[in-house]
Amino acid sequence: MLSVAELTSRFPRPGLLRAIVLRPARRVEPLLPESADLLPHGLSGDHAPEGLRAITLIQAEHLPVIAALSGSAATPARLRRNLVVSDLNLAALKGIPLQIGPDARIEITGPCPPCSRMEETLGIGGYNAMRGHGGWYAKVLVPGRLALGDAVVPILSDGLRGPS
Repeated sequence: MLSVAELTSRFPRPGLLRAIVLRPARRVEPLLPESADLLPHGLSGDHAPEGLRAITLIQAEHLPVIAALSGSAATPARLRRNLVVSDLNLAALKGIPLQIGPDARIEITGPCPPCSRMEETLGIGGYNAMRGHGGWYAKVLVPGRLALGDAVVPILSDGLRGPS
């Protein structure tokens, strides 16, 4: 029988970077590039703060849930999270470094609750539709280039990479 520590270090496959969202400024239409530079302070061209909240991520599988709960389209641009990742449970990865593509590394630091703007974006109840599905904050560990389709791989505490 596997221990809890062993169970929490097992992932069936690497994740996949599905979307990159850059928010040049508050209340400005976001950009959806095919690639972006991850700098020590966050994504080049994004207005996010530095440090523990430099990057925001959202689980791709949560977008249809948010759409169903809000009755409104839940697209990466509308939700304004920097990185949309599929195939990995982001909630299981807090505090575990993630390699994205060949060079970049980030670490999830905590939940990113929805902002009041989601009520405006998704309509009445949009804020509540996103509660529990709002995504995650992350800090930059190693800068690098990100591109759509990049693998997102947990780096386990023993230094080994997760599934590839």
